[in-house]
Amino acid sequence: MHSVYGRLLSRSIISGLYNCSSSNNSSGSSRTSVGNSSNETVSIKSKPKLVSAVAGFPKSFRSGKVHKGQIGDDAWLMKNIDSADILAVADGVGGWRDYGVDPSDFSLSLMRSIERITTVSSPCNFRNPVDLLSAAFRELLHSKRPITGSSTACILILEHESNNLFTVNIGDSGFLVVRKGRVVHKSEEQQHYFNTPFQLALPPPGHHGSALSDSPQSASQSQFAVQDGDVILLATDGVFDNVPTPILVAELSKLGGVKDQLCVQQTANSIALMARNLSFDGRYMSPFSQRARDYGIRAIGGKPDDITVLLATVAI
Repeated sequence: MHSVYGRLLSRSIISGLYNCSSSNNSSGSSRTSVGNSSNETVSIKSKPKLVSAVAGFPKSFRSGKVHKGQIGDDAWLMKNIDSADILAVADGVGGWRDYGVDPSDFSLSLMRSIERITTVSSPCNFRNPVDLLSAAFRELLHSKRPITGSSTACILILEHESNNLFTVNIGDSGFLVVRKGRVVHKSEEQQHYFNTPFQLALPPPGHHGSALSDSPQSASQSQFAVQDGDVILLATDGVFDNVPTPILVAELSKLGGVKDQLCVQQTANSIALMARNLSFDGRYMSPFSQRARDYGIRAIGGKPDDITVLLATVAI
């Protein structure tokens, strides 16, 4: 078991290093001065970039899939284009496995649709990411290959021109933005009731009347300016259900102002491994167990789940 665990950990780290991304390789200053034909100095504002990394673990080492863009039933996307950086996650609802449906198919297909749309659509309206989520969901709905299942989803888009982060979130994946050691922005969970998050769904035949299915327009949205040195964590609920927010903030605070990809990757690995270990600790009072007790459910221990961490620092 330990040798298998070691191999999976190595795969997670190697995959993360391979998928590190940033808009460019220079950190530079926030403004650059150039001369024009009149010998005047013109100040040009530098565009922001994200120095990013991904890490994670499937719930089951035996059956969980780990590929680029996929960790178990979770799916993720990191993308940089000329005008924006995009981070996104989707968490496939595992209960569909009982009906012969692969939960990862829906979440991975949703991320691939977002990838395709942002590649072929020019220009793409990044200031209203719910439209992007809606368009991706419609692609799945009209796919020639039947796609069934459901998932949560969270998309973050850093628009270079405005230095603004535009977000859309449906369900219980989510994000934190930490600045100088404190949380300045965070997503809020959307739950129908305990452990039943809002979700986009395409139920298989015979289940349309009984399955939860929320509209992309029911997702929560926000927009706000980012600053140099901000740290952004985007993760599926396997992280937030097992690692208390104060511990996450303490880890993220170590990265404030860091622009080295290896440091970002190491912290992403650390958070993913911490969440993994706590999820299988049967004596730990996890955030998930604490919420269960709020609903009158006697619970103790972590919540085993797929774990996906997308971590980024803002460099302006």
